[in-house]
Amino acid sequence: MNSTLLAAENLVKTYTSRRGPFSPASTVRAVDGISLSLARAKTLGIVGESGSGKSTTGRLVLGLEQPTAGKVSFDGTRMPREKTAEWRGLRARMQLVYQDPLAALDRRLTIGVQIGEPLEIHAIGTGEERKERVIALLKAVGLRADQADRYPHELSGGQRQRVVIARAIACEPELLVCDEPVSALDVSIQAQVVNLLRDLQEERGIAMIFISHDLKVVRNISDRVAVMYLGRIVEEASSDEIFREPLHPYTQALVSSVPVPGTPLKQRIILQGEPPNPAARPTGCAFHPRCRHGNARCRGETPELLPIDRDHSVACHLVASDAPAGRMM
Repeated sequence: MNSTLLAAENLVKTYTSRRGPFSPASTVRAVDGISLSLARAKTLGIVGESGSGKSTTGRLVLGLEQPTAGKVSFDGTRMPREKTAEWRGLRARMQLVYQDPLAALDRRLTIGVQIGEPLEIHAIGTGEERKERVIALLKAVGLRADQADRYPHELSGGQRQRVVIARAIACEPELLVCDEPVSALDVSIQAQVVNLLRDLQEERGIAMIFISHDLKVVRNISDRVAVMYLGRIVEEASSDEIFREPLHPYTQALVSSVPVPGTPLKQRIILQGEPPNPAARPTGCAFHPRCRHGNARCRGETPELLPIDRDHSVACHLVASDAPAGRMM
């Protein structure tokens, strides 16, 4: 069996927008030529600021949106076009865990009905078997059987997110894309939900893409981490490597913002300004207007994502491909 479950090659997604009926159209590259792969039962964390293209990437790899260019392969087969019979057949094997559990659930239906809905859609089991499966799923995510008759507004935020997860794993998928799944929860509840996802992954062998702007959470759950900036991956490595020795100046700033006991706050790298407008992308390296090391080459030439060693890739002119990790040219 191929160990790679999901692969994306040179994905591009562009959107066209207008500010008004008579204004010229502008093109936004939400995702700009990224490639990534995910092994079975492993977790890839995707981090970056708002507007970096994280959520769009998640929807592209699930086939919920069609890429403008590039391709996605799942289990060795190219992702079929949206709404085809082949595409619908894959829905049971891959699921999305949403950021806002209340918005993801229908307030008019009990949670038991909603958890059982994927089983009904994919014609899994008899009516009685589905009821038993719903109870088992509730228990698997730490909820009680009697809560099946409750409505979403009768549950806490953490309980609602557990319901969303139960529904996502109902058909025993091989892939979960978790799009900011804990950002709307209290810190104490965040840890519980992350531990639940980790336990479910170990028990069921699920591969995960975990999208978040919270590096503490990503570090706890991810095997590998891809850092995105303005639609591109600027650094990718194992989770341990990213947090031990980040190489890209943007990654260094993100990692420095994670509080570490005993580390003075003055060591934090403060980024200047805001991320550029994706419709007016800077020439060269998109990060150069905010980079403390930027030079003329950065302003005029777009860096490629290149391997620094066997397990670490960086898109930065300032990092020499033949230099020891962390050494700038």
